[in-house]
Amino acid sequence: MSDSRDRHIPRPAAGRRYRAPRTAVGEVAYLEVVTVNETGAFLDWGHPKDLLLPFGEQRFRPSVGKRVLVRIYQDQQGRPVASQKLDRFVSDEADGLAAGDEVTLVIAEQTDLGLKAVVDHRCWGLLYRDDITRPLRRGQRLTGYVKRLREDGRLDLSLLPPGSARLDVVGETVLKALRESGGYLPLGDKSDAAEIKARLGVSKNAFKQAIGRLYKQRLITLEATGIRLAPGGASDTE
Repeated sequence: MSDSRDRHIPRPAAGRRYRAPRTAVGEVAYLEVVTVNETGAFLDWGHPKDLLLPFGEQRFRPSVGKRVLVRIYQDQQGRPVASQKLDRFVSDEADGLAAGDEVTLVIAEQTDLGLKAVVDHRCWGLLYRDDITRPLRRGQRLTGYVKRLREDGRLDLSLLPPGSARLDVVGETVLKALRESGGYLPLGDKSDAAEIKARLGVSKNAFKQAIGRLYKQRLITLEATGIRLAPGGASDTE
């Protein structure tokens, strides 16, 4: 049975294509405003009926075509609604997470130290500037890892898995860059850290460890001015 609010919920225009992936109650998402009326703002969340962002849950008055970072929850009547007031739903302290855990991240905002992200839709974490290996944007959802659980219960995050799995990821990045550049990269142990990060999006330390493993696996050769795919190696034909 419909209620009075349903009369104010606009239906998507015929033929409108959803730009947002389907999201669900309990998630944090970056959604486009498609309508604003006397009830509030309505967001495209990938469902047939647009999602209400009530005036009381807004941090500012959004306009049509803009995107807002919201937490989706159920109101007292069990209806899905959105809130921009994330701190009501997202905790500063992590519960049940430990270093090395794989988590889902939603990028929230930039800070002096790096990027603040929502972890598993329920707690805050921080990606330090030095651990950001590629450009990230507000609202982007991606896989990350718990780097450290601090004494105050807060999380430091990483985009790379811990241990040997981290070196596997970096190694694949190096091999991909080598294939795309014709089999040679002018990077090595003595290259500047900023140059390595700009070219590959990884730290110098991770790069050095990864090329050491690739060399031992006979996938690359080390030269005075850079690294090269090993002749006849499996990776240079992929």
